[in-house]
Amino acid sequence: MITSPSLTRTPFRLTIVHPCVGRFTNMKRYIRTWQMEPIPAALIAALAPPNIETRFYDDRLEPVPFDEPTDLVAISVETYTAKRAYQIASEYRRRGVPVVMGGFHATLCPEEVMQYCESIVIGEAETLFPEVVDDYRHDQAKKVYRSSERPALQTTPDRSIFRGKRYLPVRLVEFARGCRFKCDFCAVQSFFDATHNHRPIDRVVEELHRVRRPGQLVFFIDDNITSNLEQAKDLMRAIMPLKLRWISQSAINVAYDDEALDLMRRSGCQGMLVGFESLDPQTLKQMNKGFNLMHGGPAEALANFRRHGLRIYGTFIFGYDHDTPESFVTAGNFAKQQGLAIAAFNHITPFPGTPLYQRMEQEGRLLYEAWWLDDRYRYNMIPFRPQQMSPQELADLCVQARRSFYSWPSILRRATHRVNYRSPWMLLNFLVINAMHQWDIEGRNGLPLGDENWRGSLIKAALDGGELVHGPLSV
Repeated sequence: MITSPSLTRTPFRLTIVHPCVGRFTNMKRYIRTWQMEPIPAALIAALAPPNIETRFYDDRLEPVPFDEPTDLVAISVETYTAKRAYQIASEYRRRGVPVVMGGFHATLCPEEVMQYCESIVIGEAETLFPEVVDDYRHDQAKKVYRSSERPALQTTPDRSIFRGKRYLPVRLVEFARGCRFKCDFCAVQSFFDATHNHRPIDRVVEELHRVRRPGQLVFFIDDNITSNLEQAKDLMRAIMPLKLRWISQSAINVAYDDEALDLMRRSGCQGMLVGFESLDPQTLKQMNKGFNLMHGGPAEALANFRRHGLRIYGTFIFGYDHDTPESFVTAGNFAKQQGLAIAAFNHITPFPGTPLYQRMEQEGRLLYEAWWLDDRYRYNMIPFRPQQMSPQELADLCVQARRSFYSWPSILRRATHRVNYRSPWMLLNFLVINAMHQWDIEGRNGLPLGDENWRGSLIKAALDGGELVHGPLSV
């Protein structure tokens, strides 16, 4: 058992911290486009038992008051935020405050994460987090809390923790989690084991009634909102009376269901992020994403989207074994000719726990033992050896593709596609969003993972004969 300090205090004090990705030394302003409401933090707050005093700090927006008294700290860890999460945890642990960690990275890399916290939550938190807090209140905390099955998604996030914080004016709402596809590079399918689970539609509608603001854009943050197409259609029918303006993410398959496209339009869908990823059949096969070529492939899919007035944010990724410099030209020309509203041209990132990472590790192609913790790694660096080009060439070609797509000739040419200029307001939005992307082509490149201003040392638990031994280690 793990003993927590100050267990007799009432009420029990819980501090939730959302870590940033990283900061340069003396960085004054954080990346604005990353400042969306962190729904996992609001969900954790909602799962806390009654009579708990809950505080929330967003490391992207405000200093974390490490000396403020608290009984337990909860941190959701993603791969990109792992290094900063461990820095934050070390500050609290140095002060004798226990830390519990969960999230994607905790589930995909539990042996690593559990070295930096007193307790770890593996899997989804719905059935586990109330038990975690109750155990700490009664001096019965365990090292590992593991979910054995997908929980019922009944909890509505507690957005009261966001009051007074300056987030982007986009309302984030969750309908479902997971995706039934098994894309090679995707940490989502690894975390959820290619399963899909959704909240009761009446709860989603009630939440939308409560949190929406006139004219505000709603972003359904689902990994793939149409993973179960019939459930997605039921949601669209239910939200139709709300007159929402909404966006989300979907696999390409929805483009071949006219009923779904009609319901999307009528329920207020403004556009959809669709992962085209590649136009090369061999590459799509290696990604385990050959379904992108069904029914005529991306060109036919985009024609269907346009016919229903839906703008598309298309994503392309590069660095698979069949990718060459010509792959960038092909994808870029396609994106321009098809009039994509916006597009992303990124290199693949081998996230731990994915088939892609495991294959590259076995082939000896990873450039870092754990790129997310390595002091040499910076955001958008290539952490592996591509087959057809050097890491630097891959990085440079991604930047060149973005520059070409977001050049003014390309922006103005794509603006002539009717789906992008259906009204003066739509055209203005199209131009503003593209100008913002043009400005941010390289804005995040080189960002360190973790805070360069931090001068502490990580408190890490060492393994000794199978037991965790706690002590400060410089890493």
